[in-house]
Amino acid sequence: MKRSTDTEVLSDPSFARAVIDWQRAHGRHALPWQNTRDAYRIWLSEIMLQQTQVTAVLGYYARFLERFPSVHDLAAAPPEDVMAHWSGLGYYTRARNLHACAKRVVADYDGVFPSDPALLADLPGIGRSTAAAIAAFSAGARAAILDGNVKRVFARVFGIDEYPGIKPVEDALWRRADALLPEGNGIEAYTQGLMDLGATLCTRGKPDCGRCPLQDRCVAFATDRTSVLPVPKPKKATPERRALMLAVVDAGQVLLQQRPDSGIWGGLLSLPEYDGHVALDEADDVSAATLAAAAGEFGDVAEAEPLLPLVHGFTHYRLHIQPYRIGLRARGALPPGHVWWDLATIADAPLPAPIKKLLGQLAAPSLFS
Repeated sequence: MKRSTDTEVLSDPSFARAVIDWQRAHGRHALPWQNTRDAYRIWLSEIMLQQTQVTAVLGYYARFLERFPSVHDLAAAPPEDVMAHWSGLGYYTRARNLHACAKRVVADYDGVFPSDPALLADLPGIGRSTAAAIAAFSAGARAAILDGNVKRVFARVFGIDEYPGIKPVEDALWRRADALLPEGNGIEAYTQGLMDLGATLCTRGKPDCGRCPLQDRCVAFATDRTSVLPVPKPKKATPERRALMLAVVDAGQVLLQQRPDSGIWGGLLSLPEYDGHVALDEADDVSAATLAAAAGEFGDVAEAEPLLPLVHGFTHYRLHIQPYRIGLRARGALPPGHVWWDLATIADAPLPAPIKKLLGQLAAPSLFS
């Protein structure tokens, strides 16, 4: 007997029909990047929405489009301008890839995004799922998405008892996603419907199963396992690190340093650091006098005093930041990669969110003079 293929086993036209009908009646239809075939706007929204909620993206999206209304405008912009408009949205590799992608689209495709998901996925910062979403919304391409929301929906509906991030499990989910695609019309509503279900009903904490169009086929609901599916990633202890940052101030300005393009806060400005991000349990005590001596390369140091510490969480570790205010009697030669920035306009600087917050709170003349 001929063995059935995965596609034959997993295909279920009623699944797509249920998602499409629900989305058209109850899904989201008024987001600023919807109701358009403009691939630039769709691409921008998809990149911003990676690992970021809609409510956080809305303001950034509007301001970004106002400054960069087309892919040509974005491609021609200075990197520091792009980073400044992304500052605070986090995951800054996305901004660097966004800029690189715009340049590629202009150089290789005359400013017109390709409609083929495979070509889109070859561009910087666009993975398989994002490419499928862009192609579906901008060109009606029949391609499967599998972002975090969709993984959660599939894990619950089909009772996936393993962590979805494991490659064999993820590969099986991709086969299922491909098999469940609707035939004929409706790919836009289906794609948006899966996103909407994960974002509004099949949420992490309190799924609204009573309004879900997939409730009657949901394994997690039937077996009372919505609270345990999807299976979470095995936990590891979050590393703790420390950074000593130097807020070198003089005449209403603060000294900022350009960070490398790769790594944490890549491409942004930040405060100069002493000894980088050190494991907290291995960090030595450092005196204000030692930091003052280290800051001597920036000028004649008058004083060094600790400011209130803060803690910032990254994806892979927590950073304990201890800032020091370094006052100068006179400036030295400006080292390469450094710039003096007016504290009065610090909100405009391309800074990481915690550093911008720190400097914004401390920009009073009594503290920085």
